[in-house]
Amino acid sequence: MTHITKGANTPVPAGPLRVAVCRRSAPGTPVVDASALLLDAAGKVRGDADLVFYNQPAHPSGAVRHTGAGEGEGMLTEWLEVDLPRVEPEIQRVLIAGSCDGGVFGHVPGLYVQALTADGALVVHYAVTDASSETAFVLGEFYRRNGEWKFRAVGQGYASGLAGLATDFGIAVEEQTPAPAPASVPTVAPAPVPPPPTVPPAPPVPAAPPAAVPARPSPAAPQDAVPRSFGPEFPPYVQRGRGNGVVSVDAPLPPGPVIVEAWHDGDGYFGMHTLNRRNKDDEFLYNSTLRDFRGRALVLPPADRPLRLRVEADHDWTVSVQPLSVARRIGQGPLSGYGPEVIAPYAGPAADLDVDFAGDEDGGGYFGLKCLEARHLGRPDEYDLLVNDTDPFRQTVPLPDGPLLLLLEADGPWQLTARPLPVFDGAAAQAAGAWTGRGDRTVTLANPAPGRPALLEYDFTDAGTFGSYRVKLLDEYDDEETVLEGSRHGGHGRTVLFRKGEPEVRLKVEDGGDWSLRLLPIEQVPPLTGAAEGRGSAVFRYDGPAALLGLRRTTSDTESLETRTLQSDGQMRISAGSVGRRRPAVGPVWVSAAGYCYVHVFAASVDTGWRIETADPASVPVLGKLVEGQGYGVVRHTGPEAEVMVRHEPRGMLDLVVLWELDERLEPVRRISTASGLQRVPGGFLQIRTSGKRSIELRG
Repeated sequence: MTHITKGANTPVPAGPLRVAVCRRSAPGTPVVDASALLLDAAGKVRGDADLVFYNQPAHPSGAVRHTGAGEGEGMLTEWLEVDLPRVEPEIQRVLIAGSCDGGVFGHVPGLYVQALTADGALVVHYAVTDASSETAFVLGEFYRRNGEWKFRAVGQGYASGLAGLATDFGIAVEEQTPAPAPASVPTVAPAPVPPPPTVPPAPPVPAAPPAAVPARPSPAAPQDAVPRSFGPEFPPYVQRGRGNGVVSVDAPLPPGPVIVEAWHDGDGYFGMHTLNRRNKDDEFLYNSTLRDFRGRALVLPPADRPLRLRVEADHDWTVSVQPLSVARRIGQGPLSGYGPEVIAPYAGPAADLDVDFAGDEDGGGYFGLKCLEARHLGRPDEYDLLVNDTDPFRQTVPLPDGPLLLLLEADGPWQLTARPLPVFDGAAAQAAGAWTGRGDRTVTLANPAPGRPALLEYDFTDAGTFGSYRVKLLDEYDDEETVLEGSRHGGHGRTVLFRKGEPEVRLKVEDGGDWSLRLLPIEQVPPLTGAAEGRGSAVFRYDGPAALLGLRRTTSDTESLETRTLQSDGQMRISAGSVGRRRPAVGPVWVSAAGYCYVHVFAASVDTGWRIETADPASVPVLGKLVEGQGYGVVRHTGPEAEVMVRHEPRGMLDLVVLWELDERLEPVRRISTASGLQRVPGGFLQIRTSGKRSIELRG
């Protein structure tokens, strides 16, 4: 028993074979009609007689016959007989195809093709598991190679049934109107959509072949048979050639990107560029030496002239320009393929995407994966590069919310599996007050007590590059305000949310790794009544008069550490900072008319220890002839406006000395200066913000 995947091949015995095209029997699913096409060395039929199907059940040579349908053990089967020794010498390939009447293959369960010997021994089995909007499939082919017969799992899909498939292989269909013919004789025809390979479980036994061809039943069309379109529809444009050539798409194309699919037969090189206004190479679409190359690429045609493509090829090629709706889709199971591909639309929630690349036939090869969100369809260059790697690998990358396109480049076989994140953003999450997920995600949090703030407890693990996650608050216009980021707030801690008592907020998580957000009543914020110690990021409530706040590091690390105050009107101001040093810092704690504020301690590491303590403003140094210090501090000038000399020794290029005027409540009300030198300062409290050494000397 031989199971093979898409693109794989296996030798078959050169004798009579029975071929079964099978599907599970289920109410309301479309009927599948099996057919065979006999192709010459050019890949075309010699005439209408080379198509064998239920209305033309026997080939004149007697080598291929359609023997009807059968049912048994929960399976429906279409039967063909292929007598390989009787196949005429001019015929090089015998295609086994299926067409779907009254529906699409995406609604056909358990589709597979298998070949058996005359005594019932299984020779080869190929399953199709991820079909979508196709109405015809080339399932596989028997072909000659070095005097022997082999079977290849093809898996190419078509959007317009047996008529479109037959037309592509040289059979004239009366109902079809050809497009205007350029030099390379292009035609308008449906283009194939390859389903993924997979290794299936042991197949069910197909129903026994009947003695005669029965009448075709009228299929019941399933509801919602055609998936939702992703972009404007238009008739696919197909052009064929051999060797180097130019494709000029003179058929009308709607605005927006299209899929350019290419086939190249046999060994050798295949390359393709778009051509610019000067008729020179522009975008490089394909560059491959894969045997029997098949690939898809996304192209944005010019709005003011036809799309033109330059082809470099060693053998026969086919180029098809198609709408985005033909793109393959990621479903609940793995999606597999070989070579370049366009995958769309992923319309689900944020997910982890498992990527498995098998490499090329030499054990190396390139693999690239780009993510293009639907809002950027008109700007294909604004993609996110998810994977850029060589050699075989397995890795996981995050996908944001859909809809989006995945643009894939590969020198060999690959497999993608999407695992949606378990984000509970709904009634259950609101009731529990907890939201969990992984990677990028936008969540809406409901305020458990509208009109009041709430305490947000957050936890981020394995977050982005160097732990640099970000959480942004989105307003009604989608403008962003960063409220949490790994480089300042650490992977675990608390902060205040719903600062203005909003009924709900939208938070956008970026590079989050595994994360959780949990809402707690604001009453759980502990009071700050004197001194407090802890690690990581924390929140305190301060009720009292204006005061000084001392900040001191209690561990030997040099991670970012700072304090900020949040007022009742939602305004947050920095109080003191201690970056890269252990020296204590001092800042103001100011209180609005509401009589309280929240004091945040932000630590970039959960292991950073700290101590904060309030002090009377009367304890600040009074500005005299010279006041020296290092880092954040507060001084008081008891006289009228005067001139002072500010000197500063920076700790790094970006370390400025910033001088602020504080009012009687110690609220920063005016920035006086951001530089050293002579400055004029008013009477009252002054705050100095810097990391380096500084001095203020009163002049006159």
